[in-house]
Amino acid sequence: MTLDFSLSPEQEEIRDLAHQFAEKEIRPVAAHFDETEEFPYEVVKKAHRLGLSPAAFIPEVYGGQGLDFLTELILNEELSWGCAGIAVCIQSMALAMAGIRASGTEEQKKRWLPEFTNPDRLVLGGLGLTEPDSGSDALAMKTRAKRVSDGYVLSGTKQFCTNGGIADYHVIYANTDPTRGPAGIASFLVPKDTPGLRMGRKEKKLGVRASHTAQVILEDCHIPLDHRLGGEPDADNAGPGALGALMTLEATRPGVAAGALGIARAAYEFALGYAQDRKQFGKPLWQHEAVGFKLADMAMTIDAARLLIWRAGWMANQGRPFERAEGSMAKCFAADVAMDVTTDAIQVLGGYGYIKEYPVEKWFRDAKIYQIWEGTAEIQRLVISRAIAGERSTIKLGA
Repeated sequence: MTLDFSLSPEQEEIRDLAHQFAEKEIRPVAAHFDETEEFPYEVVKKAHRLGLSPAAFIPEVYGGQGLDFLTELILNEELSWGCAGIAVCIQSMALAMAGIRASGTEEQKKRWLPEFTNPDRLVLGGLGLTEPDSGSDALAMKTRAKRVSDGYVLSGTKQFCTNGGIADYHVIYANTDPTRGPAGIASFLVPKDTPGLRMGRKEKKLGVRASHTAQVILEDCHIPLDHRLGGEPDADNAGPGALGALMTLEATRPGVAAGALGIARAAYEFALGYAQDRKQFGKPLWQHEAVGFKLADMAMTIDAARLLIWRAGWMANQGRPFERAEGSMAKCFAADVAMDVTTDAIQVLGGYGYIKEYPVEKWFRDAKIYQIWEGTAEIQRLVISRAIAGERSTIKLGA
C-alpha cells in the first residue's frame, strides 16, 4: 500500500495563495474586526474573487471548480491561521451549501448551488438547527413546518446562527410531524427576503467576533413547496429526515477541525518565536525545560491533529464513508488541541500573553468555540463511541 503525505502542485499553490492572503489581507485587520464585531465584507468579497471561498469546491456540474475536499481543509487551516473569525465569514456560505448538497434533490442542487459560484457576487449562507431550548438534542426542536396547499409555513426560533438574518439563503430545519420522530425532521431553503423571516438578537461573543451570530425568527414564514430540500416524501421517497442534518454536520466537521488547527498553529508559531527571542536567567526561554517541553507538546499534537484531518479529507476524496466517525475524531481532537495550545502559548508569554498587545489572548478566546459548535466535544465522543461499537450506521458524503 502506498502511503504519501505530499501535496500536489495545485494544492501547494492554493495553500501558498491562502497563506499570503491570510498574512497580507486578514492579519492586519483581525484585531479591528475582533474589537468592533463588524462583518468584514470587503475581505470576504476579495477572498471570494480569488477563489478562496467554499464556492471553489462545488462540483463543476453545478458551476464550481470542483476542487477536492482535502484541498478545502488545507485552505481552511491557512485562513484560520490569519483570523478564525474572518475565516468563518469567508467559509460561511458553506453552511447553506452543505445543507443543499446533503439533502437536496439533483434538481435543487442544479438550481441553487450555482448561485454561490459567481466571483463577482457574494452570496452568504446560514444554517438554522440549534434552538433556545435544544442544542445537542436536535430532535427536541420546536420549530414547526405546517403543510399548506402551496407549500409550508415555518414558525419558531433558531439560536446561534452564523449569518443569522443576513444570509442570502438560510437552510432551516423544522419538524413537520412530531409523532414521526427523526423522520419528521425536514430542511427548507429560505431566501433572505422571505416574509416572516427576521433577525433576532445578535450575540456578543467571547471569540470569533468578526463572525455574525444571531437568532433567526420565523413567524408564519411561507415557503414554496419546492423549497423543501429532498422533495416531498411519498411511497418511494421518505425524505432525508434527521439524517440530512447528520450528513450536513458530517460534511462540515473536518473543516471545523482545520479551523481549530489553524488557530493552534498560529499560537504555537508565535510562542516559539517569543521563546527563541526572549532570554531569562541568561539563556533563551525555550532552553528552559518547563517551556521547551510545552513547545514540544504543541508541535506533536498539532501534527497529530493535521494527520486526523487529512485522513478525513482523503476518505471523503475517495468517496469512503466515515465508518468510525473519522470526521468527529478530527473535529474533537483538533478542538482540544487548539484549546490546549493557546492556553500554553499564553503561559509561555507570561503576563504578555494576557494582554491585547499580543495576539495569543485572541487566539485563546477564538479556540474555545471549536469545542462547542458543530457538535460539542462531549457529543463527538458519543458519536465516536457508538461508531467504534458498531451501533451507528455509516454516512457517505455525496455530491
